Amino acid sequence: METAAIVIVIAIAVLLDYFWFDYDRKRWGWMKSWTRIQKGLFLASFFVAATVIYIGMSL
Repeated sequence: METAAIVIVIAIAVLLDYFWFDYDRKRWGWMKSWTRIQKGLFLASFFVAATVIYIGMSL
């Protein structure tokens, strides 16, 4: 249950940063020329990597 909560927190943090907090595109601006599919794959892989790192460190 604790791992699921952390996964949800990580997902919310990444999505909030990408869609809301970074309104002037200073952190994510280097992805401007990417297609929607490429951005989705990058964000999904970023999320998976963060989750794997968290689970690995909690064992």
